Amino acid sequence: MDLVLPIYVALCAGVGFFGRDRKLGFWGYVLVSLLFSPLIGAIVVAASAPRAPSS
Repeated sequence: MDLVLPIYVALCAGVGFFGRDRKLGFWGYVLVSLLFSPLIGAIVVAASAPRAPSS
Protein backbone atom coordinates (compact mmCIF):
# COMPACT_ATOMS: atom_id res chain seq x y z
CA MET A 1 0.00 0.00 0.00
CA ASP A 2 2.98 2.28 0.52
CA LEU A 3 3.86 2.12 -3.18
CA VAL A 4 0.61 3.59 -4.50
CA LEU A 5 1.71 7.25 -4.38
CA PRO A 6 5.18 6.69 -5.89
CA ILE A 7 3.69 4.59 -8.70
CA TYR A 8 1.05 7.27 -9.39
CA VAL A 9 3.70 9.99 -9.53
CA ALA A 10 5.90 7.83 -11.77
CA LEU A 11 2.99 7.31 -14.18
CA CYS A 12 2.38 11.06 -14.23
CA ALA A 13 6.06 11.65 -14.96
CA GLY A 14 5.85 9.09 -17.77
CA VAL A 15 2.98 11.00 -19.33
CA GLY A 16 5.05 14.18 -19.01
CA PHE A 17 7.96 12.45 -20.71
CA PHE A 18 5.80 11.60 -23.73
CA GLY A 19 4.47 15.16 -23.80
CA ARG A 20 7.84 16.90 -23.58
CA ASP A 21 7.78 17.90 -27.27
CA ARG A 22 4.12 18.90 -27.23
CA LYS A 23 2.36 22.21 -26.64
CA LEU A 24 2.41 22.24 -22.80
CA GLY A 25 5.79 20.59 -22.33
CA PHE A 26 6.88 18.12 -19.67
CA TRP A 27 5.71 19.98 -16.57
CA GLY A 28 2.38 20.99 -18.06
CA TYR A 29 1.42 17.39 -18.77
CA VAL A 30 2.72 16.19 -15.42
CA LEU A 31 0.46 18.75 -13.76
CA VAL A 32 -2.55 17.70 -15.86
CA SER A 33 -1.85 14.07 -14.97
CA LEU A 34 -1.49 14.82 -11.27
CA LEU A 35 -4.71 16.84 -11.17
CA PHE A 36 -6.90 14.43 -13.16
CA SER A 37 -5.21 11.06 -13.73
CA PRO A 38 -2.42 9.61 -15.84
CA LEU A 39 -5.04 8.17 -18.22
CA ILE A 40 -6.64 11.57 -18.81
CA GLY A 41 -3.15 13.09 -19.12
CA ALA A 42 -2.25 10.54 -21.79
CA ILE A 43 -5.42 11.36 -23.71
CA VAL A 44 -4.59 15.07 -23.54
CA VAL A 45 -1.05 14.38 -24.79
CA ALA A 46 -2.40 12.33 -27.69
CA ALA A 47 -4.86 15.07 -28.61
CA SER A 48 -2.43 17.97 -28.31
CA ALA A 49 -0.49 19.54 -31.15
CA PRO A 50 3.27 19.28 -31.44
CA ARG A 51 5.28 22.30 -30.36
CA ALA A 52 6.00 24.72 -33.19
CA PRO A 53 9.65 24.65 -34.28
CA SER A 54 11.55 27.69 -33.06
CA SER A 55 13.58 29.54 -35.64
